[in-house]
Order: sequence, then structure tokens, then C-alpha cells
Amino acid sequence: MNTRRFCYWFLFAIFIVAIVIGAIRPLRVSPLYQVIGVIQFAAMGWGAWTLGAREITTSAHEPRLLALAGIFLITPFALLALLWVGLGPPWQATPAENQMRYLVLAGTTISIVVGFAVLREALGDADKKFRSNVGFATILLAGPLYLIFDAFGFGAATAKLHGGDIPAAFHDLNEVINMILFVAGALTYIAAAAFAVSLGQARWIKRGAARVFTIVSLVALLLLI
Repeated sequence: MNTRRFCYWFLFAIFIVAIVIGAIRPLRVSPLYQVIGVIQFAAMGWGAWTLGAREITTSAHEPRLLALAGIFLITPFALLALLWVGLGPPWQATPAENQMRYLVLAGTTISIVVGFAVLREALGDADKKFRSNVGFATILLAGPLYLIFDAFGFGAATAKLHGGDIPAAFHDLNEVINMILFVAGALTYIAAAAFAVSLGQARWIKRGAARVFTIVSLVALLLLI
């Protein structure tokens, strides 16, 4: 197994380990979970750097764009590994944990939108603009919707932390917030499918892998609907 293939599987393994460990709430004891989080974050950073993020230091334009896009797109998973947030339903977490959850989700939303924007620029250089433009347009619409959802979630957690009860206005807007999250999720799956097709056409990933990513995104969209 060559180094590149090993790093692919290593990153995947770290992500799975982070999810499993994050789901075990008895481990969330300070400073144990911080230490484990730092180890997971460092391991993921090493894997990403070895896999291709180090190309950010090169002078070639295309490899730098791809490396930059990859760094932004892997950041949400690295934050998940580091901070253990966003796992499990909000009612199982404390208000303080939910505050951190929605702050990190807002940061990951920005990171993903920027990552796709950089990837679109790289794909534009490869003359694969049509589908990447579709993906960019949909993720550009999804990003603000996620931020609205995160803002309401953070506000509810803050109100519960300081006052003990969530204001009635938040309950009245539950259906609206759920609709916003639904639309944002649907747009994200469309964007993922469009970028997968573009990456396959540019031969930056294998055609088989592009088809798998596209099918998974479309199936997830159907399940969401």
C-alpha cells in the first residue's frame, strides 16, 4: 500500500474513531476528552498534510488551489475530532455544550462554503465550469441558511443557559427553522453531487469514485425528501 492510499484510509479511520469516541458521553471528562481531541486533531492534520495539503507551499497554481480547497473542506471533520461537538441530539447535551456546538457548526459552514468556492476556481481552470457552477450556486444558497439555523440554535442554548427556559418565540419558529434546515440540507446534497461529477470529468478522482459520491449524494437527497 503506497503512502497516498494509506493516508486516505488513515483519515477515514480517524474520522470514524472520532465519531465513536464522541458518542461515548462518559469519556467527556475534563481533561481526558481534551487530550483525546488534540491527539485526534493532530493525527488528522498529519494525514491531510501528507496526503496533499503540503502542496499549499508550492508555486504551481493548480496544486495550491486544490490543497487550499482540501484544507477548508477537511476543517469541519478536524474540528469534530478536536472538540467533540455536533454528536447526538441537542437535548442530551448541556446548554454550554450546545453553545459550542452551534458556534462550531457556524464555523464549519463558512469553511465548507469557502472550500467549495476555491474548488470551483480550480475546476474553472480545468474548463469544468458548468457543473461546478451549479454546485457553487447551491452551496452559496445553503450556507446562509445553515448560519440562520445555527444562530437560532445558539440563541436557544444561550437563553436556556442563562434563564433556564427557552423563550416562547423560539418554539413558535420551530417549523420555520426545520424548513430552513431541510432546504439547506437538500441544497448541500445537490452541490456535493455536482462537484463529484465535475471532479470526475476533470479526472481528479476516478470515474468510479465520482459515480459513488454522486449516487450517495442523490440517495441522501431522496431520503431527506
